[in-house]
Amino acid sequence: MTTPTATPQATLLPELIDLSGRTAIVTGGAMGIGLGIARRLHEAGASVVVADLDLAAGERATETLRAARADSALAVRSDVSDPESVEQMVLAAVEAFDGVDILVNNAGIFPMVPLSELDVETFRRVIDINLTGLFLCTKAVSAHMIARGKGGRIINVTSIDALHPSMVGLAHYDASKHGAWGFTKNVALELAPHGISVNAIAPGGIKTPGVGEMDEAMMQSFEAVIPMRRMGDPDDIGRVALFLASELSSYMTGSQIVVDGGRLLA
Repeated sequence: MTTPTATPQATLLPELIDLSGRTAIVTGGAMGIGLGIARRLHEAGASVVVADLDLAAGERATETLRAARADSALAVRSDVSDPESVEQMVLAAVEAFDGVDILVNNAGIFPMVPLSELDVETFRRVIDINLTGLFLCTKAVSAHMIARGKGGRIINVTSIDALHPSMVGLAHYDASKHGAWGFTKNVALELAPHGISVNAIAPGGIKTPGVGEMDEAMMQSFEAVIPMRRMGDPDDIGRVALFLASELSSYMTGSQIVVDGGRLLA
């Protein structure tokens, strides 16, 4: 007679989402989606490096995080399109918190320009920040993660425009986001043997300072076709980022999660 094999004890939920002892870099983390992500990762116990071109805004963001937990957040001025600036960002994180466990590539721009008016400087700037920046940050942080030997999580903020265009005037942006999604999948293959997962979040319309500057009529028409009948909040993305940064997503890599209130269904 054989003895039944005992069922392994399931990991409890608080342990699955606990990021204590881990460090996250969030690019473009001073406001909007980036800040929403930084807040959730910090709430789960991570130390957070808010990397942003706007250092003053980054400092304001980290002040609120440090008020909840002292010495747990750092603001760094960083231009993700500049290799030297990216290296300095990673160095600052390592010096402050002894390593990097989570990278969120969130920094991005989306100037609305129709193709007939799109100049090469604007096109290149969008690609430099949205795609080249993602590459530079991923390369620098993954090299650190591999050398450290503890694995890690890389989360790329793409867009529903990585899958389907949302409106006219974003050809350059859509090109960058399609590239970001392709990059995510390929790098996920390369980094998986090192215990590093690479996934993406594709937001739809999210209420951020940048979106607030867009034409009101355009935004109303966009919101009208969202099945959930509302724009998203940065925290809607922050919650999904926490899922991907935590052990809840332990068997995922090379995936993209759409968070758009059903917009792509319309």
